[in-house]
Amino acid sequence: MKKVLSSLVMLIMVLSFVGCGTSPSSETESANNESETSNQVSSDKTYNIGICQLVQHEALDAATKGFQDSLTELLGDKVSFDLQNAQGDSPTCATIVNQFVANNCDLILANATAPLQAAAAATNSIPILGTSVTDYGVALGMEENWNGKTGVNISGTSDLAPLDKQAEMLKELFPDAKTVGLLYCSAEPNSQYQVEKMMSYLTEYGYKCEYFSFVDSNDIAAVCTGACDKSDVIYIPTDNTAASNTEVIKNICIPAKKPIITGEEGICKGCGIATLSISYYDIGHKTGEMAYDILVNGADITQMDIAFSPNVEKKYNAAICAELGIKIPEDYKAIAK
Repeated sequence: MKKVLSSLVMLIMVLSFVGCGTSPSSETESANNESETSNQVSSDKTYNIGICQLVQHEALDAATKGFQDSLTELLGDKVSFDLQNAQGDSPTCATIVNQFVANNCDLILANATAPLQAAAAATNSIPILGTSVTDYGVALGMEENWNGKTGVNISGTSDLAPLDKQAEMLKELFPDAKTVGLLYCSAEPNSQYQVEKMMSYLTEYGYKCEYFSFVDSNDIAAVCTGACDKSDVIYIPTDNTAASNTEVIKNICIPAKKPIITGEEGICKGCGIATLSISYYDIGHKTGEMAYDILVNGADITQMDIAFSPNVEKKYNAAICAELGIKIPEDYKAIAK
C-alpha cells in the first residue's frame, strides 16, 4: 500500500512540473511572436518631419529637395513633411520651430543658420539637423571647444567650400588687383565668419581688403555702390540675404565693371563671375541619410560629426564673364543656365 501511495505522489509531482513548465519550442515560438509584433510596430511607424527654411532661393530650395528626396527614397510613404518658409525673418523662424515642438515632430530640419539657432533655443530633446549652415561652432556659440560634434541634440551638414581655396581662386583670376571688397549681411553670423577668414587669407596675398556690410535687403543697393567705388574685385560669401538679392547686386556691380567672386553657385549664377561650388542638393540628400540613421537605426545625434560636401568644383558664369571681358582658365566649368 505504501508503495502504491508513493508511486501516486511521484506521478502527481511529475504531472505538476509538466503543467507549469514551458517547452523550448514554446519559448522560441513566443519570442518569434514578440519579434514579429515589434517588427510590425516598427514598419507601421510614420515619421513627421518639420522643415524650417529661412528664405526661398535656389541654394536653400535645392537642399530642402535633396533632404526630402533622400528620406522619401528610404521611407516611402512612412514620412511626412511640414515645410515652412520664414521669408528671411528670424523671429518667424522661432514661431515656426516652436509650432513643430508643440506638434511633437519626430525631427526638425533647420535649413540655414537662423532656423538652426531658433530650433536650438526651442528644444533640447527633439533631434535637430541643420543644412546650408557654414560653421556650427559659430552658429551655436561653441567656437572655443568645437571638435566637429555638438554633444547635444544637433548635427547636420555644412555648405562651406574651403575658404583658402576660394582665396586662391581670386588670386588666380585677378593677380593684379589691389583692393577687394568683402560684401555681406552683418545679421548672418556665418557670413561674418567667412569674410573674416577671407580677409586673413587675402591679406597674406597682399590685397587690401575692406568690409562692406548691409543689415538687410533695404540697404544692399547703397552698400554695393560703396563697394564698387572702393574695390577692384568684390567677394560675397554664402550669404542668404545676398542670394535673395542677386539682381540688385548685379544691376549695380556689373555696369560698374566690378567682378564678383562668390561663395556658392546660386549667387554666382545671379551676379558673380566665378565660384568654388558645392551641390546644395547633395548636402540636403546627405542630411536625409543622417535623419534616417537617427530615426530608424537609433544613431546618437550628440556624437554625429558635422558632414561636408565631398566634392567642390571651380565654376564660372559665362554670360557675365563675356560681358566684362574676363577670360577664365580651362579647368573651370560653366554654370548651367
